Amino acid sequence: MPELPEVESLRLSLEPRLEGRSFDRIIVRERRLRQSVPVSLETELPGRRIDAIARRGKYLLIHAGADTLLIHLGMSGSLRWQALGSAPRRHDHVDFVLGGEVLRYHDPRRFGLIAWCPGTGTDHPLIASLGPEPLEPGFDGAWLHRMSRGRRLAIKALLMDSHWLVGVGNIYASESLFRARIRPTTVAGRLSLARCARLAEAVRDVLAEAIAAGGSTLRDYVGSDGTPGHFQKGASVYGRAGEPCRVCGTAIRQIRLAGRASYWCPHCQR
Repeated sequence: MPELPEVESLRLSLEPRLEGRSFDRIIVRERRLRQSVPVSLETELPGRRIDAIARRGKYLLIHAGADTLLIHLGMSGSLRWQALGSAPRRHDHVDFVLGGEVLRYHDPRRFGLIAWCPGTGTDHPLIASLGPEPLEPGFDGAWLHRMSRGRRLAIKALLMDSHWLVGVGNIYASESLFRARIRPTTVAGRLSLARCARLAEAVRDVLAEAIAAGGSTLRDYVGSDGTPGHFQKGASVYGRAGEPCRVCGTAIRQIRLAGRASYWCPHCQR
């Protein structure tokens, strides 16, 4: 599933091509996504000027006039530029037509979301329930230490809880914990302030590097120009079970944690 770095990379690529333009037409071929694509999209969005493109967690918020287009890519969604009149492929569900080109939403699994929200969209239930952003001021070791007190959950599972902290998916949690030298199974409430500070810095660094790399492409994700992300190619532990640690040479281990594959170095992470 696209996480914070993938969605932020997408936002950065869309911003210069969308801001200040207006939607001409909306073509919906398939409404059955995670929620039904609203009919109001086709009647209210044409003619709207795009004022800004924002991101909250894994959601894109395209502010158009007084209202907001909310997009979530789900498991397999993508937004790609196409020439006007280009034939749609299978699973090309929605076209946003702007002048002589089309921003096309493609989603084989149809777990994505396209919604039309009043105002800024921040009151939408899916947005309102999200935790803080790890790249914004306020997320640091002191916050991590304070918020983890009394939590008996494994720190990796807590990092991936979007109601607690947004956008730190499986690959980024694994890589952050490796850099901070913390085992993924460590009980969150037992982390010292110093270890929390190390982990917060690692999370911020990993996410920033992933954004610079265009995110990670593990299966379906591509940017708006069709280019895959490449952060995963330099991963230290993720997807490397049985391979030698890049730091100490110990074999990387894998377990299931909170229903997800977790990777760590038993020598470097304590």
